[in-house]
Amino acid sequence: MELLLRSTRVVTPEGMRAAAVAVTGGRIAAVLPHGTEPPAGTPVEELGDDVILPGLVDTHVHVNDPGRAEWEGFATATRAAAAGGITTLVDMPLNSLPPTTTVAHLRAKQAVARDRAHIDVGFWGGALPTNLADLRPLHDAGVLGFKAFLSPSGVDEFPHLGRHDLDAVAARIAGLGALLIVHAEDPDRLAAAPAYGGPRYAGFLASRPRAAEREAIAALVDVARRRGTRVHVLHLSSAGALPLIAAARAEGVRITAETCPHFLTLTAEEVPDGATEFKCCPPIREAANRDALWAGLADGVIDCVVSDHSPCTADLKVPDFAEAWGGISSLQLGLSAVWTEARRRGRTLADVARWMSTAPAALAGLPAKGAIEAGRDADFAVLAPDETFTVDPAALHHRNPVTAYAGRTLHGVVRSTWLRGRKTADHGTPLTAPTGRLLER
Repeated sequence: MELLLRSTRVVTPEGMRAAAVAVTGGRIAAVLPHGTEPPAGTPVEELGDDVILPGLVDTHVHVNDPGRAEWEGFATATRAAAAGGITTLVDMPLNSLPPTTTVAHLRAKQAVARDRAHIDVGFWGGALPTNLADLRPLHDAGVLGFKAFLSPSGVDEFPHLGRHDLDAVAARIAGLGALLIVHAEDPDRLAAAPAYGGPRYAGFLASRPRAAEREAIAALVDVARRRGTRVHVLHLSSAGALPLIAAARAEGVRITAETCPHFLTLTAEEVPDGATEFKCCPPIREAANRDALWAGLADGVIDCVVSDHSPCTADLKVPDFAEAWGGISSLQLGLSAVWTEARRRGRTLADVARWMSTAPAALAGLPAKGAIEAGRDADFAVLAPDETFTVDPAALHHRNPVTAYAGRTLHGVVRSTWLRGRKTADHGTPLTAPTGRLLER
């Protein structure tokens, strides 16, 4: 035993209980009774009533490095993640230059990340209309799965899949036994929606109708049913698609879904005109839709809650919703934001751990992550769940101080974050040396 962490509240797969967590060689050796005394000389971290959660696993992060590192980089993104209780993130294949669509591009990204990561980092590959031949090499090189868009991605170097392309990609990925993760909005529905421009959020919301999500998810269900592909719906915004996903699962289609903190905590009614820090695609919808998403989590139709941290430089958040970059920066705040709303709705920290750690780890195929039990990595987030703080963008660690949560008071202060038994952040301050590893399938 090299370390013992002791708390009256430890979230384990069996629920929350008083326990002492023994760590050896960066792994959890055992979860012991709270009063267990370690061998003489073993360091003990006495955490009192603070809650020990499994380190969060965020499978939806746009790091943008290399190529657009002024938007975000591995050093800043992983520092922010560590400060927020995240111990593993999976980087999205687009918004960096080059995108992660060939093995050479993957190696370029890994070279940039290797000495800068404060937490563990995995990588999604990209599936384009033109890189079908690259999917197997990327799979063999260790990407955790493949991301595709069914509507324009917002960057020219990452085109979306048409219906024929989707079928071909799904067939190839099924043959690999891999995972296809999808931005699911139907381009025809988007093209037919009302044009928008200017500062009014209502106009932007009307331009991204719920039907666009539902039709794209219906197409995804169809191809998954025919090809046997394992598919995952990214950043589900519209609760109207939940019955479709539930029905597909009931008939054996291998489909999962995630949503994001901003869809669970923010509402369209409260977005001020011109406040493009709230712009994302698909969009933040009305309060009734938010309630239905929470019901989808409770019912198990939605599996994961992940950030979709998609940052940019502050100058790209112009007050015109047609022109502003779409993406919400919340990497450091997700745990506190979700817990603030979850506690109000009578949910528990065990629920939050399942949505934000256990399920994302399972999705990405990371068996060493996601739970406090013997044999897993000793990754922990230590939370003071009843304490509050007010979000100051200047105090956040991601590269550009823009966030939709500015000025909000949130419950849940992350006291410390531990990566393989070593403290990687303390009281919101990431420790200096990058100790993260690059993960492969």
